[in-house]
Amino acid sequence: MNFQEIFKHWRGDTFGGITAGIVALPLALAFGAQTELGAEAGLYGAFALATFAAMFGGTNTQISGPTGPMTVVSISVILSAIALAGGKLPDGSIPEAAMSLIIATFVMAGVIEFLFGVFGLGKYIKYMPYPVVSGFMSGIGFIIIFLQVFPFFGYTGEDAPKSIIGIVTGIGLAIENMNLMAVVLALITIGIIYLFPRLTKAVPSTLVALILVSLGAFLMKLDVPLIGDIPSGLPSLQIGTLLGFDITNGSYIAFVLEYGFVLAGLGAIDSLLTSVVADNLTKTKHHSNRELRGQGIGNIISGLIGGLPGAGATMRTVVNANSGGVTRLSGVISGLVLLVVLLGLSSLAYYIPLPVLAGILITVGIGIIDYKGLSHLRKIPVADGVVMIVVLLMTVFWDLLWAVGIGMVMASVLFMKKMGDLAEENSKVASLEELAPEIPWEDEGSLPAAVQKEVFIKHLEGPLFFGSSNYFKGLVNQVKDVRFVVIRMEKVPYIDQSGLYAFEDSALSLETRGIQVLLSGLQVQARDQLERINMIPGLISEEHIFENFDACAAWLGEHAPAAMAS
Repeated sequence: MNFQEIFKHWRGDTFGGITAGIVALPLALAFGAQTELGAEAGLYGAFALATFAAMFGGTNTQISGPTGPMTVVSISVILSAIALAGGKLPDGSIPEAAMSLIIATFVMAGVIEFLFGVFGLGKYIKYMPYPVVSGFMSGIGFIIIFLQVFPFFGYTGEDAPKSIIGIVTGIGLAIENMNLMAVVLALITIGIIYLFPRLTKAVPSTLVALILVSLGAFLMKLDVPLIGDIPSGLPSLQIGTLLGFDITNGSYIAFVLEYGFVLAGLGAIDSLLTSVVADNLTKTKHHSNRELRGQGIGNIISGLIGGLPGAGATMRTVVNANSGGVTRLSGVISGLVLLVVLLGLSSLAYYIPLPVLAGILITVGIGIIDYKGLSHLRKIPVADGVVMIVVLLMTVFWDLLWAVGIGMVMASVLFMKKMGDLAEENSKVASLEELAPEIPWEDEGSLPAAVQKEVFIKHLEGPLFFGSSNYFKGLVNQVKDVRFVVIRMEKVPYIDQSGLYAFEDSALSLETRGIQVLLSGLQVQARDQLERINMIPGLISEEHIFENFDACAAWLGEHAPAAMAS
């Protein structure tokens, strides 16, 4: 990023960065307050990631910081490290051995993520099946909501359960010890977050809720649990704590590597998915491996100053882009906004009620749940639905790492079974050509010469599944200066959920650009799936679906000239 580029867009970057920093503030406090490290850990992580991931990353408008999924894993890291080190000290503080384990794990996660980028592993993230990602993210959403149950009711006793199963089975304890005013504050917070955007979107509703409800609780002197002291000033380096890590302890080393890989993998997926969102908003192309290196550097620095690990944050990135952010300078500015808070305003956070943060995080959890995927459970292939539900339940009630691992294995095995079934069906017909005739593509000579410049033809071959769906998404970036896109489906025998949603997103993006999508040679299974989610006829009407290319070419010859003249 050269000086001229910075100067060219500095106004938009400044406004976008300030706005994104303001949005990040309440979330950083809320995520940090969920952990044993305190709200300041969330602020430290938000500052480090927003600044350094932007400086070294590969997505111009990306805003990084602690996110819901990363915080859930961080909570598990912190609690497991404390348990492995023998529990808390008598005064309730975290023992030095546990702190060194936590810091080492967070730094290792950054190192591993950086190495992902160095060795070019960013391109392999696209092979994550949609049902696995959907089930995992929805599971994270439910975990965040469950973790807010006791803060929502205003109960902060030492006997408050930390595990999801403990929270579900012990909810009676929270209700019995309910602080009515805490519940009221949490509900008002949620209400403001959802209702305030109807008045204006110029000011982030989370920030409005944080300030108004906290101020009201302070003025009315309500008896509700508060965040408490947050250190002001620059965070101190945790080099001494890191050097105190016991490298002779095999259990400690295994712990650091296991959770380091979990955090790095999740951070990579989270960040690159957000990078795709940023690409769609700004019509640019991110550099996935550079982005992973930048995220790794950000997480290393965050760990070294005692901050929570994080990733590219979708909501903050969208806010930045929509507010004028264009270059990586916007991310740096958002980090500087948080630094200003640390240097001068952190003392005010003492009076923020924990139920307010609970209300904020409940809306975050609700936003993470994949309602689209869940609503299509009865419409998508059964195998995809099974994988999604298994991953979701394992994520919530068992283990995040095992959930993703088992989900990947299940998706791969079930896909291989489906391909085997298709091969078996093929063997039952007299000839392969009878089921799926060889299409040489030379039949495209029937397209009238007068309309050829207005038509882009996309050839798809083989099943459209989680391994190829990312390639299909590239269709949108290939199409320029045409009125029609013909997608040839003669050689596509099968579409899974990943392919289905990639197809839908691409077609919708083309339609919003005024480009008409036409389908040629649609096979039975593919058509059935498109109809189940109402892509046909909701997005692509019956008149734009053709049995073969000749019929499609004839339609174009009749209708394209009129479209070109309009």
